Amino acid sequence: MVRVLLFYTLYGFAIFIFGGWCFVWMLHLIAILNGKLKLHKKSQLPSPEVPLPGVSILKPLTGVDNNLYTNLESFFTMNYPKYELLFCIEDESDPSIMLVNSLIEKHPEIDASIFIGKCAPKVGVNPKINNMNPGYEAAKYDLILVSDSGIKMKEDTLLEMVCLMTENVALVHQMPFTCDRNNFPAVMEKVYFGTSHARIYLAADMFHINCPTGMSALMRKKLLDEVGGMKAFGQYLAEDFFFAKSFTDRGWSLRISSQPAWQNSGICEVANFNSRVSRWAKLRFAMVPYTIVLEPLSECMVLGACAAFSVNVLFGWDPFVVYLVHILAWLILDWILLNVIQNNTLPFTKMDFVIAWSFREIGAFFHFMHALFNPKIQWRTRTFYLKWGGLAEEVSNPKV
Repeated sequence: MVRVLLFYTLYGFAIFIFGGWCFVWMLHLIAILNGKLKLHKKSQLPSPEVPLPGVSILKPLTGVDNNLYTNLESFFTMNYPKYELLFCIEDESDPSIMLVNSLIEKHPEIDASIFIGKCAPKVGVNPKINNMNPGYEAAKYDLILVSDSGIKMKEDTLLEMVCLMTENVALVHQMPFTCDRNNFPAVMEKVYFGTSHARIYLAADMFHINCPTGMSALMRKKLLDEVGGMKAFGQYLAEDFFFAKSFTDRGWSLRISSQPAWQNSGICEVANFNSRVSRWAKLRFAMVPYTIVLEPLSECMVLGACAAFSVNVLFGWDPFVVYLVHILAWLILDWILLNVIQNNTLPFTKMDFVIAWSFREIGAFFHFMHALFNPKIQWRTRTFYLKWGGLAEEVSNPKV
């Protein structure tokens, strides 16, 4: 009796794994299809007789890197008739103020202002929200674009995003990707954002699942004001997730921009990349706890091992051969997806891709374990503890 029970349990588990394996392959294909359908497409421009709405752009800044000046200047040269730049800087001694002032002097035709976060009352534990809130409250227009310091804009990006903001849409988001940069950490970042991250992001978008990130998101200010404004989200670290949730809970739609968010930070290191990936995993675990079980089973190496066991039990196939074919097929589909998102010649060779891809896939389990057993988040000089549901509590403060 016990042996029969164990047999059926093992058989049932194998069927479950095999079904999950097939589902993940379906996600691969859906991501590629959605990328083909929605990315790098020209949006229909509005009639010249219809005036475009004004946009208030919030740029939270802390510190300076080698590419910051170029990234910020791309916002001064956009092809859009009416917008304002609201630079939200945490401290009046921050060196980024000098760069911003030089750009304001260079482009006097652009409406730009500087706000100091520390001069305003704190509205929560989220330092980004505390930093942006003074600029948000001073914004003149109903459309708000939150854009991180490392984002480089193309001339027509804002116009394209505004065109997607139709009557039933509350938020237009850009899928994170990276500019071309010439070192191994940059290759790793491009491979990660163009494969593992993009696969989940594009598949979630296809199924209308909350996936926007806060790197670059255009939102309706009046809808945020209805729930208390930006300060109402100061208790969360993943404010982007809760922005989108507040919209979808009220029946509004989200749209993905055809242009990715081009990350162009001058700080590009393996340690920094690993820290970001682990931090995002911790945020996902806190906000959507079931990902603790599902996430490792969606990764290439772990899923491949489980699938090899499954098909051996169900069909008697050689698990070693199945595992190798699984990895090769995964690699090929990721290469196809990366090229769809890049939409141009990649700045590295296929061998560079294989090395960076292998490094990322092998390291995925380490990031998962680190995020699971170390829930504290280090964000610049601050440390936060995440609670279930996404609420955050600061456990240490920088010395003033």
